[in-house]
Amino acid sequence: MKTQTHETEGTAFNFIYPSFSSYIQRLSLLHAAVTRIQVPRPGFNYTFAHICILNNDKTCIVDDIVHVLEELKNARATNRTNFAITYPITHLKDGRAVYNGHQLGGVTVHSKDRVKSAEAVQLTYYLQSINSLNDMVAERWESSFCDTVRLFQKSNGKVKMYPYTSSSLREDFQKTSHVSERYLVTSLILVATMAILCCSMQDCVRSKPWLGLLGLVTISLATLTAAGIINLTGGKYNSTFLGVPFVMLGHGLYGTFEMLSSWRKTREDQHVKERTAAVYADSMLSFSLTTAMYLVTFGIGASPFTNIEAARIFCCNSCIAIFFNYLYVLSFYGSSLVFTGYIENNYQHSIFCRKVPKPEALQEKPAWYRFLLTARFSEDTTDGEEANTYESHLLVCFLKRYYCDWITNTYVKPFVVLFYLIYISFALMGYLQVSEGSDLSNIVATATQTIEYTTAQQKYFSNYSPVIGFYIYESIEYWNTSVQEDVLEYTKGFVRISWFESYLNYLRKLNVTTGLPKKNFTDMLRNSFLKAPQFSHFQEDIIFSKKYNDEVDVVASRMFLVAKTMETNREELYDLLETLRRLSVTSKVKFIVFNPSFVYMDRYASSLGAPLHNSCISALFLLFFSAFLVADSLINVWLTLTVVSVEFGVIGFMTLWKVELDCISVLCLIYGINYTIDNCAPLLSTFVLGKDFTRTKWVKNALEVHGVAILQSYLCYLVGLIPLAAVPSNLTCTLFRCLFLIAFVTFFHCFAILPVILTFLPPSKKKRKEKKNPENREEIECVEMVDIDSTRVVDQITTV
Repeated sequence: MKTQTHETEGTAFNFIYPSFSSYIQRLSLLHAAVTRIQVPRPGFNYTFAHICILNNDKTCIVDDIVHVLEELKNARATNRTNFAITYPITHLKDGRAVYNGHQLGGVTVHSKDRVKSAEAVQLTYYLQSINSLNDMVAERWESSFCDTVRLFQKSNGKVKMYPYTSSSLREDFQKTSHVSERYLVTSLILVATMAILCCSMQDCVRSKPWLGLLGLVTISLATLTAAGIINLTGGKYNSTFLGVPFVMLGHGLYGTFEMLSSWRKTREDQHVKERTAAVYADSMLSFSLTTAMYLVTFGIGASPFTNIEAARIFCCNSCIAIFFNYLYVLSFYGSSLVFTGYIENNYQHSIFCRKVPKPEALQEKPAWYRFLLTARFSEDTTDGEEANTYESHLLVCFLKRYYCDWITNTYVKPFVVLFYLIYISFALMGYLQVSEGSDLSNIVATATQTIEYTTAQQKYFSNYSPVIGFYIYESIEYWNTSVQEDVLEYTKGFVRISWFESYLNYLRKLNVTTGLPKKNFTDMLRNSFLKAPQFSHFQEDIIFSKKYNDEVDVVASRMFLVAKTMETNREELYDLLETLRRLSVTSKVKFIVFNPSFVYMDRYASSLGAPLHNSCISALFLLFFSAFLVADSLINVWLTLTVVSVEFGVIGFMTLWKVELDCISVLCLIYGINYTIDNCAPLLSTFVLGKDFTRTKWVKNALEVHGVAILQSYLCYLVGLIPLAAVPSNLTCTLFRCLFLIAFVTFFHCFAILPVILTFLPPSKKKRKEKKNPENREEIECVEMVDIDSTRVVDQITTV
């Protein structure tokens, strides 16, 4: 069934004074224009009458408020004063009681619930969905419906109209991708620029700007490969895919920067093959482990355990992209590193790849030319200076000469601890205010039909819950006592929702014969349901069929119920939804409950449970898996505490930043676990496994070894996120805030919290003095071969 809804809003519709007639006339004209919409097809023009849902009398089902307004209009035309609209139930001339609680909004009432005025009216049109042709016609009718309402709005400026169809949410959800295109291009340019700058240094031979750019190319190739595979296998694109490039950016760039950092630690007098082998031995183990953690986490999210298609496809795409990124880093980026290594060994310019002349040959050149060709030659440096050739890199110099000494200073540590306590306090304050997101506007672009419609819906029509359809779709013996008892057994324990028990109480009293008149059946059913305190309105529709002996059988029954819960009270609605679902699954009577809003609430109810459940499973698996791989169990302890601290802070500050727990934010939190492990695990491993010296010495050493890669990755990640903040979409706004908090809080722990806390907490670093034996000495014989191009290859023969 497809539903088209629109709302009209303006000055109050006054139901007492004569000025209301102009608004009633406009509504009548709008209703007539909608019912006259035609969808041309070869040989036939379809109208609303051809695709609407029919009543028992073969007429189109329309909202009861249309009949109410028509009867009110006729009463005023004939000067009858005995008809009045009451809220939320109005009694028509034919004796029917119709519910208008979800059709009139902003209602002002007199005594005895008589309506004085209303600020909004909601009209709903129901279409059939029985075959492919009907679906196609209905889809085109929806498009024409929106156009008709917009044209009517232009000619009636005083009344605001908000059209909304069954496809509006899907279209507005996908619209985020279109409005984000130019911002993503800007993000790509900024990341490329920052990656080049992070890998550049004044020494034109040892600078690696191309490796920064090629690292981004590696990530882009992996992302495109994953997108192509998803497309070829029939996967459906959705706007949550916008987060995949940023998942890859955080993981992939750190891996490439870590390889580049390992290259700086190798000796320049070694052959390129030996330096490359040292890089892979130093960085690939940790990169392989973190990649495996990503694959496990998102692999569980891509499994059938996840019941949200958008989240499952997102996790599947992320898994494929991370896997191919790992392969491309091993092959493509590793080959690029080898190529630039040969360029460095041959003293060629890192950008132009031409031979760099010695300083003596540049004396007569201009200053700018000498600046571009600045390089340090190995024969001009002593053994002590050779180890510091890469210190001209800005970030390396900053960490080694300034930051490491400053953060471990005795007078700085108390302020860091105090700042961490403030961080925990604000995080706790936000954590206690966490709320689950159930607002349609959280996942769509801002200037869309969905935003306008839901805003008006919550403003005017939130006093009553949606109308709930209760459908029994099988022929059962309603009068059979054993059937009643079996069904009643499944309803025990549900105190707050007693409507099903009321229904069974009625059946228990009912002594039905096969020739029971329909009117008696429905009257008694209505009276039974209205006794339930949770419901304010009941409407029935029962289908009878005649048997071969002219007896009447109840084939199916349908009831529409309105709960006495406000639509803005999410807890009550979730409770209602979960209870109804549980009953429909466990009861032997085959029935279903449905309301269009349940689709969205069900999505968000599961969007929290399923990802959190999967993340707990993956976290336990990762802890178990890593326990066999790490050299010291204390690494696991520290890593777990760090992840908990980061996630706790992200959730707290996310709430203070007005971000609710929804599908997008939960997926970001799951990613945050991996991002934290990615950045903090190398630091903790280097510190915990370090022997001799002091804690402060190993904290400095860990920052010097891994801090540059973390800082480079963070800067590129940050400039890549900035354009997301300007995208006119609530989905990308949620994505930006969550990812920014994850990156910032993780950076805060890596460069402030951990370096300070590790200096006075376990493990201890005891100095071990080894006795020097003059007989145990190492003799090294070096044979140096220098070719005419000053390329050096050193063979070392070691004897003990």
